[in-house]
Amino acid sequence: MNDSIADKLTLYRRRQQALNNERSTFISHWQELSKFFLPRSGRFVITDRNKGDKRYNNIIDNTGTKALRTQNAGLMSGMTSPARPWVRLTTRDRALMQYQPVKRWLDDTTEVMLNIFNVSNTYRVLPSLYGETGLYGAGCTLLLDDFDDIIRHYPLTVGEYAIAINNRNEVDTLVREYQMSVSQIVREFIAPTGDRKRSGTWDWSLASAAVKNLYDAGNLDATLPVSHIIEPREDREPGNRTARNMPFASCYFESAGANDRLLRESGFMRFPALVPRWDALGGDAWGTNCPGMESLGDVKQLQHGQTRKIQGIDYLIKPPLQIPRGTKNHEIDTLPGGVIPVDMTNNAKIQTAFDVKVDISGQLEDIRDVRQRIRESFSNDLFLMISGMEGVQPRNVEEIVERKEEKLLMLGPVVERLHNEILKPKIDITFARMLATGIVPPPPPEMHGQALDVQFISVLAQAQRMIGISGMDRFTMQLGVIAQTKPGVLDKFNEDTWADRYADALGVDPDMIVGNAEVALIRQQKAQAAQQQQQLAAMQQMAETAKTASQADTSGRNALTDVMRPFSGY
Repeated sequence: MNDSIADKLTLYRRRQQALNNERSTFISHWQELSKFFLPRSGRFVITDRNKGDKRYNNIIDNTGTKALRTQNAGLMSGMTSPARPWVRLTTRDRALMQYQPVKRWLDDTTEVMLNIFNVSNTYRVLPSLYGETGLYGAGCTLLLDDFDDIIRHYPLTVGEYAIAINNRNEVDTLVREYQMSVSQIVREFIAPTGDRKRSGTWDWSLASAAVKNLYDAGNLDATLPVSHIIEPREDREPGNRTARNMPFASCYFESAGANDRLLRESGFMRFPALVPRWDALGGDAWGTNCPGMESLGDVKQLQHGQTRKIQGIDYLIKPPLQIPRGTKNHEIDTLPGGVIPVDMTNNAKIQTAFDVKVDISGQLEDIRDVRQRIRESFSNDLFLMISGMEGVQPRNVEEIVERKEEKLLMLGPVVERLHNEILKPKIDITFARMLATGIVPPPPPEMHGQALDVQFISVLAQAQRMIGISGMDRFTMQLGVIAQTKPGVLDKFNEDTWADRYADALGVDPDMIVGNAEVALIRQQKAQAAQQQQQLAAMQQMAETAKTASQADTSGRNALTDVMRPFSGY
């Protein structure tokens, strides 16, 4: 037995068990959320895959499910819409950002990155990631290198993974357990890949005897549990850049296999998992206070209210009957046109068992109130603000902000956290992959050694930024008012800085803004042209004056002869 591998597996299994124990306190809550919102999401038993049993029996009123779907669509279109740019690469040097070649290079690089997102499965995975984060408080997807698409997402669902955070409260450890078929295990780990592909070597020593026996028997669809752990590597060798010496270790092993075999041991330069959390408190690893958790009581009340409303309607439409004893063992046809035998002695008749008077109007009002609370928990009033506004509909982002500014402020912390825990790591990983594949456009010399930064220009990001821009608007408006009586106040206004800051805040294409150097040249040319025009006008004036003087009558006495007399002879 390889003692080193055995020691690693022992440590991995211990940490997996510890993280699973920590996660176990959330399982019952997540299961209830899944039951009343998305019964097909979440995997709380490892064998719970490809199951087609009915799971929507607890949902009578699907307002919660639709509210969650609206939130997913709103976050997707508001933060990462594939129909428009939502991110821009920038530099931390503000002066460098005014240099037009740098602006153009950053814009071209951003366009390449957005094209990669379009080609990959990014826009198919992000909606479900937003959904799990809003429902369970946390979501997860692995972002790995891909030969065909540069990058590729592998989404996980709650219950099949566990996480841990570092001293900065950032998720840096992921443990997951899932099922793989024998065919998948052999193709992924045993069949020739990399160096073994050139030699054609099948390394059966990596797998357990169970995998080999099932494969030899042709039972390729049988499934076995496989564990995968990604964590910071503590025993790195400085200068060694092999896969087994990367900053983050990545190890696969059979959950029930022998304690001396790893299916694969490799690593990552960056933590490859995107793990957004709706609201992480203190040193908690898992997110809480999400819309799903906050509205669970309302959703359960809604199902109860709908059940009682249906019962009330049933009492009105089909009340319980009181029948003569003589008809007890006879068939009673209560449908329209039915015939019911009745013993007429003793005035026997069929009638309702009791007086049914059910007023469901109060129940309907309560249901409407609960539905509204659920929609507000998922910020549906924000994402559907345009269609929900009274009166004339808004025409632009500025008008939306003016009419619903407080709603954007309420969503601000969530947008900022999703930026930091999904989009920024995703952009870092994608840019590193672009560098590795050599598809980044050649940068201008001024960019050498400069750190890049990220600016989000999505609808929600711009709307958040527009709240600050409104101060600029009010300043310029008041400046114009004061300038009508005190023109000197305009000397305090720097129009170039205003134009650059305003364009950056709105996410305007850099090609639409003229660089400072070009502006200086244009102004110099305009000044020279104006000076030449003034000189030409002066020369023309002098010529006209000379012409007028040459045509003046000097034979008699006038103002001109009086002026010229001292300079002429007798």
